[in-house]
Amino acid sequence: MAFRRRKTFLAVWLVVLGGMFAAAATLSGPTTDSATMPGTESQEAVDLLEERLPQANGASGRIVFAAPKGEQLTGGERAAAVADAVAGAAEAPGVTAVSEPVTSEDGRVALAQVSWATTAEDIPEGSVEAVQRAAGTARAADVQVEFGGDAVASEASLGGLGEILGFAVAALVLAITFGSLVAAGLPLLTALIGVAVGIMGITAATGFVDMDSTVPTVALMLGLAVGIDYALFIISRHRTQLFEGMELEESVGRAVGTAGSAVVFAGATVLIALASLTVVGIPFMSAMGLAAAATVAVAVAVSLTLVPALLGFAGRRIAKGKNFDTGPRAARPTLGARWVGLLTRHPRPAVLLSVLALSALSVPVLDMRLGQPDDSTAAPQETNRKAYDLLVAGFGPGFNGPLTLVVDAGRGGDAEAAGDAVAAEFGRLADVADVSEPTLNEGGDTAIVTLTPRSGPSTDATKDLVQRIRDRTDTLDGELNARTLVTGPTAANIDFADRLSGALVPYLAVIVGLAFVLLTLAFRSILVPLTAVGGFLLTIGAAFGALVGVFQQGALSSVFGVEQAPIVSVLPIFIVGILFGLAMDYQVFLVSRMREEHVHGAQPTRAITEGFRHGARVVTGAALIMAAVFAGFIVEDVAIIKSIGFALAFGILVDAFVVRMTLIPALLALLGERAWWLPGWLDRVLPRVDVEGEQLRRRLVRVRERDVPSSPA
Repeated sequence: MAFRRRKTFLAVWLVVLGGMFAAAATLSGPTTDSATMPGTESQEAVDLLEERLPQANGASGRIVFAAPKGEQLTGGERAAAVADAVAGAAEAPGVTAVSEPVTSEDGRVALAQVSWATTAEDIPEGSVEAVQRAAGTARAADVQVEFGGDAVASEASLGGLGEILGFAVAALVLAITFGSLVAAGLPLLTALIGVAVGIMGITAATGFVDMDSTVPTVALMLGLAVGIDYALFIISRHRTQLFEGMELEESVGRAVGTAGSAVVFAGATVLIALASLTVVGIPFMSAMGLAAAATVAVAVAVSLTLVPALLGFAGRRIAKGKNFDTGPRAARPTLGARWVGLLTRHPRPAVLLSVLALSALSVPVLDMRLGQPDDSTAAPQETNRKAYDLLVAGFGPGFNGPLTLVVDAGRGGDAEAAGDAVAAEFGRLADVADVSEPTLNEGGDTAIVTLTPRSGPSTDATKDLVQRIRDRTDTLDGELNARTLVTGPTAANIDFADRLSGALVPYLAVIVGLAFVLLTLAFRSILVPLTAVGGFLLTIGAAFGALVGVFQQGALSSVFGVEQAPIVSVLPIFIVGILFGLAMDYQVFLVSRMREEHVHGAQPTRAITEGFRHGARVVTGAALIMAAVFAGFIVEDVAIIKSIGFALAFGILVDAFVVRMTLIPALLALLGERAWWLPGWLDRVLPRVDVEGEQLRRRLVRVRERDVPSSPA
């Protein structure tokens, strides 16, 4: 229908695209960089402060002043310049106060805290820039001025260098694969349309729900990759059929009926993996998963409707270029054919070497530490990184990550006495550098005590300190008749990492279980889905091992421009979700062609080699495209985007070339006919979805037999 009514289908998609642009322009709202975590102690404390001392939850920033090495800020022209800078910053719109500068013992570094009445998302436009301009006047007196926290102006951007590089490599791979501008350009065009619809939809949704600022970038990254791949699989099948002499309309129908069915199942596995992020119980993760899943759903819809419509417009021009399936090229054994022949002749060494190599890559995972990005992980040239380093030099590493102790005395309680007792109790701990005097709310029932650790915010020592404080408050609360809660960005990051670590196993169980059911339905086999899941576990181990080696242990850190730091706590679950869906894509596309050959009567080894011969080239191109799109994000400045891009690019290459095109064919060769075994009772219960298109083929054969006139007697 899409082929026959291509003008209508194209018009509908253009209307949808225009509508989404209009919705994004009129309905969009601001994105956020703060995540809420219901059910954690740090979030409970934030909610309590919002009720009783809301100004304590307002945005805050740091202005760090520093004299040249060996000199001081105290006295003379520099001291006057710092005082004038602080006074000017206090007059910026929306600023409620700028604290008196606190000077380090050597007199070289000073810190002033900037407070806003609103949250970071609601800071008045131009306020941060006004603070920076006012404070920057101190530079005239040879004073270094740097900024941290909410005093740093940052804007999330789309369409940067990473996206352009990834898209350019994708175009190059497609051009080499097809040797035709029409065939190479069509997947890029449909992917761009799908991504535009998805991103505009997400932008419009920000007017109704809170959305993290990284969500559009992640959706762009994933939507562009799968959009190109899904179109590539259908177009490649269509071209093959045209080379074999099939008519245009029948070829488009068969391509969508076979490769398109595989796209539906592949897309379904990605949707399951992304939508299952809702089980983590963190709102911003749920929003990120659902937004990315919606973009993938759009990519599937584009592949099934817009791609066949555009194939109608392209006509036989789509078949120009390289032809690997018929003629002289097809007669010569390709590299893929020689490779799969080697695997089927020597399956045991292939399995053993693949498992050993991936296991070796997984070893660094044993040392993985989770945390949140902070100013210490910013690029050395960034002002927030310079501010962080100056504070470490002047006051110690803990000054960058103070803990906030919220003392709730309740109605009629003595919050001041309880706050004094809490400050005295925890000020004696070995890893505490400083404890502030309690700050009370107007009602006198809540006190805030600021505690500065000796160690940095992302260290194990600070995590242990938070745990010791919480363990002690379990008994201290009864003694003081008050409740003490630990919060602040450092404590919140610790709670965030613990929540995500605890959710990883249930999340894996959900997506693996659902995907196993889906793959059993698609392949009508028990062992093939088991090999798919087992191969994925090796992939994820290798991807996380490389991630730990580069981002945490510092291997090749100078090449990738990263600082050694704990792995961002959101990454394991998010990478598992995306990588699982994409790994199952390659499993479906490659093994569905093997099953198709087997269903059509080929012996197991023959089915593997023929299926591999037809599918390997397309999977290779798809993997290179997807890896290129993800690798393009490594050049981004945001630590989480950089690490997501690296982990996904590395994981895709490992999964495609080591797992799906080496380990899986070797395992299937070892299993032989048993690979396609399905218990009889289950075979009768499961619906037949016919991904391989066997029922379609039989139907066409019956139609042709009916249309052929009987021979005369």
